[in-house]
Amino acid sequence: MNRFERGTERSQGLRVSFEFFPPGTQRLERALWHALECLAPLAPDFVSVTYGAAGSTRMRTHDIVTAIRRQTSLTPAAHLTCVGASRNDIQMILRRYRDSGIRHIVALRGDPPEGQGSFAPHPQGYAHAADLVSGIRSFADFEVSVAAHPEGHPETPGIKAEIENLKRKEDAGAVRAITQYFFDPAIYFRFRDEARRSGIRMPIVPGILPVSDFAQLGRISARCGAQVPSWLRELFAGLDHDPETGKLVGAQVTASLCQSLQREGVESLHFYTLNRPELTRAICRFLGIVESAPRIAPKAPPDLRV
Repeated sequence: MNRFERGTERSQGLRVSFEFFPPGTQRLERALWHALECLAPLAPDFVSVTYGAAGSTRMRTHDIVTAIRRQTSLTPAAHLTCVGASRNDIQMILRRYRDSGIRHIVALRGDPPEGQGSFAPHPQGYAHAADLVSGIRSFADFEVSVAAHPEGHPETPGIKAEIENLKRKEDAGAVRAITQYFFDPAIYFRFRDEARRSGIRMPIVPGILPVSDFAQLGRISARCGAQVPSWLRELFAGLDHDPETGKLVGAQVTASLCQSLQREGVESLHFYTLNRPELTRAICRFLGIVESAPRIAPKAPPDLRV
């Protein structure tokens, strides 16, 4: 088995997928390929690569996704947003992905660029994620995943509106929803059950953020609207300059959350790895997911030029 080959073992039917962001430097590029190497033997269903505001990482995302497709046995998924792109731009991107053998798109409306107060669609673009999903599905037979926000999106007036929006995305052709991260399993189950009562039938996969850097968590949560509970703040209090203890605390907290979801019948989890694989790998161990072959020492990352 080569260093990026998927494993095959699975515990109690639990499935996982991993999310990464495209690197901006050679050092971060090496870190990304190291992360892929560490997590590939856990046999993820797919690995997704994010997309910067206003298309700021558009080409890097494309290069990473196509390199994963060409040079590993992993199944890549490319994020695609409405921000800063016309419908013709989107079709051109989709054509490149289709021609490169990419068959899975994570379709998102996207966040406004830094300094822009609210989202403004491109004059010739898509205004909503459901519109983007419809455009993708009309272009080619891509598998399309979308986002869900079990605590509500900052721009959505309540959970009812969030579920109505999710139903529109399913009706447009989405086959899977991946949630924003959360820390109370009851939040996920309330959202999932309400979605089912509203007629949503596609899988709603919990998004999991392994926590080790509490300051970073606060910054991310402020942007996306996820709630950070007081008990979690208390657990990380005083650990600002003790990252190793923070990692241990984060592993325990996240593993407990995942185990609670698993006990209630959740079959898939999507990990936001932040390109740091060790914590995600440890949590998968807690869940009984182990590599099917020994890891191999890292080598130089593959050439990302397309």
